[in-house]
Amino acid sequence: MNYLNMQDEKLLPVVVELNTLLADYNIYYQKLRSFHWNVLGKNFFDLHEKFENMYNEAKLKVDEIAERILTLRHHPVSKFSDYLKISSLSEASSLITDQEMIEELLNDHKTMLAQMSQVLSKAEDAGDEGTIDLIGAYIRELEKSSWMLNAWSKNTSDQLKKVVTNS
Repeated sequence: MNYLNMQDEKLLPVVVELNTLLADYNIYYQKLRSFHWNVLGKNFFDLHEKFENMYNEAKLKVDEIAERILTLRHHPVSKFSDYLKISSLSEASSLITDQEMIEELLNDHKTMLAQMSQVLSKAEDAGDEGTIDLIGAYIRELEKSSWMLNAWSKNTSDQLKKVVTNS
């Protein structure tokens, strides 16, 4: 049954890029779990909770991406060894500072946003409005999360000095 009004050969590049994004999200999810378990210091309570919220969001996206691939009549990659091969992200040590954890996640966000752009490009070529809609929402959410993590990482005394100096 062909319930999609799209040609399969045009969808294959979309599926390839979605599988890469699926791999990225699986690596990202595990990294967030690790950071959640291992964060230490005066920011423990804030970051422990933030990382938990972030990995719960990532877990939902893993499922949605896999289901989108299935909707497009293909199979999602599902072995962690394959995720490690095709992901643009890499594993990270959990024995790093809270600031380094945030920097690691911001770098991952940059990489994932670039991958989402790849998905969008291929989806536009295929006329795949469902994928375009899904990924557009992901971009908006990840950009907002990046802004918040970046704001957390700023030294407030430096920011206050700028405000006072410019006044």
